[in-house]
Amino acid sequence: MPENPETPRPAATFAEVEDALLSRWPETKLEPSLDRIEAFVELLGEPQRNYPVLHLTGTNGKTSTSRMIEALILALGLRTGRFTSPHLESMTERIAIDGEPLSEDKFVVAFNDVAPYTHLVDAMGDHPLSFFETIVGMAFAAFADAPVDAAVVEVGMGGAWDATNVADGAVAVITPIAVDHAKYLGSTVAEIAREKVGIIKPGATVIAAVQSDDVATILVERCADVGATLAREGIDFGVQTRVPAVGGQLLSLQGLRGTYDEVFLPLYGAHQAQNAVLALAAVEAFIGGEEPLSEDVVKEAFGQVTSPGRLEVIRRSPTIVLDAAHNPHGAEAAVAALEDSFTFSPLIGVVGVMADKDYEGVLSAFEPVLAHIVCTQNSSDRSMPAAELAEVARGIFGNDRVSFTTSLADAIDQAAALAEAGGVFGEGLGSGGVLVTGSVVTVGEARAMLKSRGRSGEA
Repeated sequence: MPENPETPRPAATFAEVEDALLSRWPETKLEPSLDRIEAFVELLGEPQRNYPVLHLTGTNGKTSTSRMIEALILALGLRTGRFTSPHLESMTERIAIDGEPLSEDKFVVAFNDVAPYTHLVDAMGDHPLSFFETIVGMAFAAFADAPVDAAVVEVGMGGAWDATNVADGAVAVITPIAVDHAKYLGSTVAEIAREKVGIIKPGATVIAAVQSDDVATILVERCADVGATLAREGIDFGVQTRVPAVGGQLLSLQGLRGTYDEVFLPLYGAHQAQNAVLALAAVEAFIGGEEPLSEDVVKEAFGQVTSPGRLEVIRRSPTIVLDAAHNPHGAEAAVAALEDSFTFSPLIGVVGVMADKDYEGVLSAFEPVLAHIVCTQNSSDRSMPAAELAEVARGIFGNDRVSFTTSLADAIDQAAALAEAGGVFGEGLGSGGVLVTGSVVTVGEARAMLKSRGRSGEA
């Protein structure tokens, strides 16, 4: 290892920054330790200590909940930083200030601000900083430079040894915990929960979604061990009523401080209503005091929330819906929302998955609502080949309901044609829709493709 590493030349373009970051350890190559990120933020002057943090973990719903928390805090007139992962189309999406992702130019500046220190950390140990550790450091430093009044930070994976855990969340939000990333986090919900509750720090307020009994027990024990205050959905706060509406749903929410009626949320599904009440309780806990938030502020904030790639209607005629469900729990939530809020007949699936995921569970969850499935693949080297996915799908859907193509663009076109020809399935002509799902990467690439065709439309 060099004793006097050379300081790297500053990046001049966003493409150079992308290359530099992607040349590091990928997010899927993990060495569970906080040593590197701790050394990194120490060299950066501990930027994550300069603002209060709302820290989120869980299996599904983190990004949507983060965006809702951000919207509420912004509506209160405060400055926000938001860190989420993975991204759909551009890595700039991962770092947002005041609700807007960094521009490519500002992303270059954020990278150059920390780049010399990455080189120093690389030279200190056996393993270099990973892509994820580097971008976490960039986010923390950018938030300090802004400066922000609050940082909304989503874990990348797990909790205890996730790079974001060098921050101490004043509020810890635990979305529903299920099995995902089993290779890294454990094969049971209890094992995964023990890893995720590691974000709960002494003195924090914990806002927890409804969990299975074994997860709830682990949450209670962790809070007792570190002296954190636990607020639980269904006991301390919750969704009182939910009515599907055009373009979303109308909610009545019971928060920690008060009740908020006739709140319109322009997102679909009971799981998004749950995310909304988690966000509401988290912001009430963050603000403190005994008074409820202003109903006008809550309505304004939720009314403007977006969550790209989460049951997002990206095109009409036929309607194409994007949903980044990539595990059975997420797929089940998407299915419930589709049945709740849409009347597609038929619904055609375009599915591309990662080979290291529970793709059989995902396919099984979607089988009841998909008349036909077009198996495909995305550009990631982790993507399961379309032909292999089709072979698995045939065992679940039957031969007649499965086709495949290696081209995502062709898969979408095939599905759109099938959706428009509803009579093939004994359905009404022109009443069909397309669901693109199975992976964040698949959805992100489909989203970019459909937008570039100039046929996008917001729901």
